[in-house]
Amino acid sequence: MSSHLATTPRGTDRSVAARDHLWMHFTRHAPFDAGDDVPVIVRGEGARIWDSRGREYLDGLAGLFTVQVGHGRTELAQAAAEQASTLGFFPLWSYAHPAAIDLAERLAHEAPGDLDRVFFTTSGSEAVETAWKLAKAYYKRTGKPGKHKVVSRSIAYHGTTHGALSITGIPGVKADFEPLVPGTFRAPNTNQYRAPEHLREDAKAFGRWAADRVGEAIEFEGADTVAAVFVEPVQNAGGCFPPPPGYFERLREICDELDVLLVSDETICAFGRIGELFACKDFDYVPDIITCAKGLTSGYSPLGAVIASERIFEPFRAPGEVFAHGYTFGGHPVSAAVAMANLDIFEREGLVQHVHENAPLFRAALERLLDLPIVGDVRGAGFFYGIELVKDQATRETFDDAESERLLRGFLSPALWEAGLYCRADDRGDPVIQLAPPLVIGPPEFDDIEQRLRSVLTEAGRLL
Repeated sequence: MSSHLATTPRGTDRSVAARDHLWMHFTRHAPFDAGDDVPVIVRGEGARIWDSRGREYLDGLAGLFTVQVGHGRTELAQAAAEQASTLGFFPLWSYAHPAAIDLAERLAHEAPGDLDRVFFTTSGSEAVETAWKLAKAYYKRTGKPGKHKVVSRSIAYHGTTHGALSITGIPGVKADFEPLVPGTFRAPNTNQYRAPEHLREDAKAFGRWAADRVGEAIEFEGADTVAAVFVEPVQNAGGCFPPPPGYFERLREICDELDVLLVSDETICAFGRIGELFACKDFDYVPDIITCAKGLTSGYSPLGAVIASERIFEPFRAPGEVFAHGYTFGGHPVSAAVAMANLDIFEREGLVQHVHENAPLFRAALERLLDLPIVGDVRGAGFFYGIELVKDQATRETFDDAESERLLRGFLSPALWEAGLYCRADDRGDPVIQLAPPLVIGPPEFDDIEQRLRSVLTEAGRLL
């Protein structure tokens, strides 16, 4: 490892400097103060990453559900450099620039239905925040100013900004920041493994039941007060809950009947993670708004977007009307140029078709783990899977909080890292391991992931 990678410009070991100065996100810092080294990732290529000690890891999470085209894509760096040398920055506040125009047109072409209007942000949280504000502003302009509330789903994660966090359905990540924005309510999610017993073996009936619970929540609050329903195509938090058959068809009916906007939060699921560029196409529904980020640039530059229907944009056409909202760096020219180059890679390398063809093989590889007593369920879609861990397969008994802490943080997270697999051990619901690798991998990497997981989970089972 060359010294310039191991130390800061001031000559400090980078792990030490990280411990002393870097406030990491969603991170427990106490272990580092107690002497643990901060993992420092210095390089990536394809689906592999390397730390500052030269150790190689398989990136089973695409950074954070983000690096769709893999690491080390020099053409994306070149696109950024070329754009920065031409126009490094200009805002979209009453002005436009070619990179944002070209990308907006491209996204509108790929989005379903009449979702033709693109509002750029810099992240998924900002996109969700924007979508909620847009929904409220839309109804104020269409004679229904009382419609301001949101229904989302239990355990769903929609971001960290104040509004997005309010929509999030995970009490543990919200407690420190309460009181949050009022007017958000929860309905059951689509976790069929934990569904009421009489619905566990009937996916279609469960889908109808789960969708009707959303409708019930809207009617309980009063449809004249609810502006939007926020849902992910495949829910992330809790461990990759796919929609049951008929779920989105029924949800679309409910939103139409009650005049509520359907927001498809595709911050994770868009750009090939499930298959299509927009995952709502994979599940055959047309939302009123799509929120997206992450894979739009494969993480090479920050960018998010809200894609809205012409119906929602129409009230803002009137003279004197304005959507009084924006971000300095929303639609940044460098990020937009990187997004265009990223989508060029999707087309040139056929990544959408690659995911469609290989997703069943990825599922099959992970389902081989069901022979381990600790594995209760394998679920997900595309290149996005969760593996739920249980104390008892037959009864589906889960772990209590203390057991989950020991299993996930005490053993699994360090053991998976030591095994050379970067993925997520998550307890924002029942304990799961989540996988969302770069979209460029195939059967050899699927088998590699399965073997590394098998080794670690077998040892975890012995410790129970």
